[in-house]
Amino acid sequence: MKIGILGSGNMGRSLGILWAERGHEVFFGARTAEKGQQVAAIAGEGTQGGTNDEAAAFGEVLLYTVRGINPAEVLTSIEVLTGKILIDCNNQEIPADFAYPTIIQSLAEKLAAEVPMAYVVKAFNTMAQEVFELAPDPLKSHDVSVFVAGDNESAKQTVMQLAGEIGFQAIDCGQLRQARLIETVGDFIRLLIIQQQMGAYATISVHSLPPAGEERLGGRQASNLY
Repeated sequence: MKIGILGSGNMGRSLGILWAERGHEVFFGARTAEKGQQVAAIAGEGTQGGTNDEAAAFGEVLLYTVRGINPAEVLTSIEVLTGKILIDCNNQEIPADFAYPTIIQSLAEKLAAEVPMAYVVKAFNTMAQEVFELAPDPLKSHDVSVFVAGDNESAKQTVMQLAGEIGFQAIDCGQLRQARLIETVGDFIRLLIIQQQMGAYATISVHSLPPAGEERLGGRQASNLY
């Protein structure tokens, strides 16, 4: 699969290298061709580097790491995104004292409104870059969850496959509107990492437990208001 990285910072570089190691063709894009080429030189694995425009033209799947910026400000023309899968891995800026406002529109929904010709999928926003250093092994053994949401089922399944290939447990969270919840999970993880001082390797692993053999506590009953 051809994967273009739009914005080759920590997240873009790490995920791009991991996918290249799995045999995908990866093109690192940046504001300048020189920076993109520098990242590709570091990455090796037959990767290429250049501008964000070149990365967007190259990839069938694009990782969009440019937080909160309209693609029209990043690319010469957004028409290059037509029919492509656009993975949004971004979170909001952290406000003072982690006092987040209520999310009315997620970053992913905003991105989808700006580029309606692309298939936007939310994923990879609930862990720090350091976690990628463990992928794919020993990460697989820890069942670290990647929450994935998107309105196009085929695009979502493609992103889930890419997550699984590098050692994550991909969880289908439904339509893109659920990105509001996924971004809130990302904010919570950053609270644990920074304010609770749990460090950059704090993650979430979601498991479905086997049902209890008996309902010794009375089981689930209809709730009363009082």
